[in-house]
Amino acid sequence: MFCNIGNANIYYEVIGNGKPIVMLHGFSPDHRLMTGCMEPIFREHEGYKRIYLDLPGMGKSNSPSWIISTDDMLKAVITSIKRIIPNQNFLLAGQSYGGYLARGIIHKMKNQVDGLLLICPVVIAENTQRDCPEDTVAYRDEKFLSSLSPDEAKEFCEMGVIQNEYTFHRYQNEIAVGLSIANEPFLKRLRKKYSFSFEVDDPFYAKFQRTTLMIAGRQDSCVGYRDLFKIIENYPKASLAILNNAGHNLQIEQPEVFSHLVSEWLKQLTC
Repeated sequence: MFCNIGNANIYYEVIGNGKPIVMLHGFSPDHRLMTGCMEPIFREHEGYKRIYLDLPGMGKSNSPSWIISTDDMLKAVITSIKRIIPNQNFLLAGQSYGGYLARGIIHKMKNQVDGLLLICPVVIAENTQRDCPEDTVAYRDEKFLSSLSPDEAKEFCEMGVIQNEYTFHRYQNEIAVGLSIANEPFLKRLRKKYSFSFEVDDPFYAKFQRTTLMIAGRQDSCVGYRDLFKIIENYPKASLAILNNAGHNLQIEQPEVFSHLVSEWLKQLTC
């Protein structure tokens, strides 16, 4: 389905019925990153209407010329949410850049958000200002990697902490498929204004009193984990999990722990 906002056509998929939960993927992939890691969890949790968006310039959404900044991206996402589930409260889940946008949504409309899940979220927008660990590989299956083409192996291993057949196939099916169709010129332009123009973590706006789960990879060299300690006090009901042997794709590198944590978050929402 598409949500039309002027000349912006935002693609989204809806699965299930019940409490709405809006899913936001990261920068460059598409909604399949989120369906891949979240849908298996909802086999055990009924009563949720899962709304998976393709951000503009990614997946099946188009690349409108007026979106030139993350402020514009946030406006498009918020308008889409209001069109898809008008006047409804909802849960919110964001991965990487989607986590950054999720905090923007909290800043603008926190009274409509009943719970928050952040997966490897961007905390500091500027790469050079992030506190990240060095690149680390926890496990590398040399025999399997040798069966890949040099280009496949290079792309897969770029951020991979667990480099084996299982994580490769999930990377291909859930992440690489979106990367391959992203509008790179559009994203290159957007990177020039990647930061919000406002202070998204201003406690006056950002203090969020609903159940929150933050999950980060101990070996995430892309966005890191230490910067989360700088904002966690804005989330008095937050749990923070830092997973060892996991990088920026922790949902496929530690899938059992990830699923358990998200399941517990869903249970706590009803307490």
